[in-house]
Amino acid sequence: MISRDLAERLRAAGVDWHPQPGDRFMIPAADLADDVFVISDMTIETQRVPGGFIIKFNGTTEWALDSIDAAKVIWLPREDQLRALVGPRFVRLEAIDGGFAVVLDDGRRLVDLDPERAYARAALAVRDEPA
Repeated sequence: MISRDLAERLRAAGVDWHPQPGDRFMIPAADLADDVFVISDMTIETQRVPGGFIIKFNGTTEWALDSIDAAKVIWLPREDQLRALVGPRFVRLEAIDGGFAVVLDDGRRLVDLDPERAYARAALAVRDEPA
């Protein structure tokens, strides 16, 4: 799973999120900052509202948060979602000593501890390029 720092950098880079079942996220509130939530039709679902989405916590959730604006949470994209953000610039994923490298079509190698983090770095690199 990518780090909160990488997730926040993706959001700051303008990566859009349209919440779907299976998506992971964090709530930056102090008492929930270390918890990871997963959208599921049974316990945590999304609802489109004017201006975006809200994330609703159904009755099986034991604490009192009913819903939260999706813009207030931190999306933790999965490997497949990150690979899609890299798009056609992706060439391959390599296992290396101590981690993984995503290789882009210009030869750059973005390295991190696990594939998701390497893909996140590649997505940021592609986003940072001039248009």
